[in-house]
Amino acid sequence: MNGNRFGRLFQVTTYGESHGPGMGCTVSGCPAGVELDEELIQRDLDRRKPGQSMITTSRGEPDEVSIMSGLQDGYTTGTPIGMTIQNKDARSGKYEPFVTAPRPSHGDFTYSAKFGTRNWGGGGRSSARETVNWVAAGAIAKQVLEQSEFDVQVKAHVNQIGDVEAGPVSFEEILKHSEENEVRCADPAAAEEMRDLADQYQKEGDSIGGGIYFECRGVPRGLGAPRFDSFPSRLAQAMYSVPAVNDFEYGIGREARTTAGSEYNENWEFDDDGEPVPVGNDHGGIQGGITTGQPIYGELTWHPPVSIPKTQQTVDWETGEEKDITVTGRHDPVLPPRAVPVVEAMVNLTILDFMLLGGRINPDRLDGHPGEYDTHYHPSSPRNED
Repeated sequence: MNGNRFGRLFQVTTYGESHGPGMGCTVSGCPAGVELDEELIQRDLDRRKPGQSMITTSRGEPDEVSIMSGLQDGYTTGTPIGMTIQNKDARSGKYEPFVTAPRPSHGDFTYSAKFGTRNWGGGGRSSARETVNWVAAGAIAKQVLEQSEFDVQVKAHVNQIGDVEAGPVSFEEILKHSEENEVRCADPAAAEEMRDLADQYQKEGDSIGGGIYFECRGVPRGLGAPRFDSFPSRLAQAMYSVPAVNDFEYGIGREARTTAGSEYNENWEFDDDGEPVPVGNDHGGIQGGITTGQPIYGELTWHPPVSIPKTQQTVDWETGEEKDITVTGRHDPVLPPRAVPVVEAMVNLTILDFMLLGGRINPDRLDGHPGEYDTHYHPSSPRNED
């Protein structure tokens, strides 16, 4: 199976199935000299993990990360960083009815048709549980960016569930309020309505879709290359890799289809430092596939979770029967609340990879001083200490 690696210089290779022994990833291309805080990685994993509220799956996974390589005395060494997360609460029995009778709108049949076999417990490799690896790797990327000379900030919040939409909120309000409620919406009034709506669908044995808004501040201009390596093309790849994402847009997005060119075009002016800047930011911080230095923002749309207990129909290719089935187990009634840290992780991974490719951050070492061996983070000789 290909397609398990993301990134050009900052590369993340993942492994694991939903109900296998564990999940894990290898991060290659992380510069040396980054003071890596394992607790900060765990903090982001805790934001994604199941069982954190009544509107998430009740699967009891602690999602505790173990760093197996790539560190010396708390600093990255430039070698691959290996991380593992054990699966503690897998219950595969409920998935036995679907081994040869695929669940509607899942990856069951397509995986079997492609490979001739599959790990069927919990959806195996197609399960959104795999995103635990992405969040762990994204937390490393975030720490690299935070310790660089650039002040990059990435934040997301749930801006819609069903027909309930959040009102306009500033980036500062998203930073301040999005983690104050279990829906992860920065509009407190809308968050209550979203929670009630999710509860309603859950009680009815159904599910509902939703959306996430994200914004990035401090991303320097000049990242990305035209055409196939443009910033939006790579960002779109990252966003469409997130399970259950049906739509991605940046800037004014789909509104562009009804916007006149005279309205869409942004004039240029000089800022207080005498630098050319666009007037307005309908382009979402990107022009010609390259970042402008303005805030990058966009939205993603999730379809409703397809694991629902309502009666549905399938076919069993082993017996030749048509069957009525109910998908039991532990599933989320709505996906965006737990997907917020996933989106932030993928945005951080994309930005850092472009920063390394563009030479904004030295790919070998964060301090950017090749040839200097006597650093504050180099280990001391135990004999010298004695």
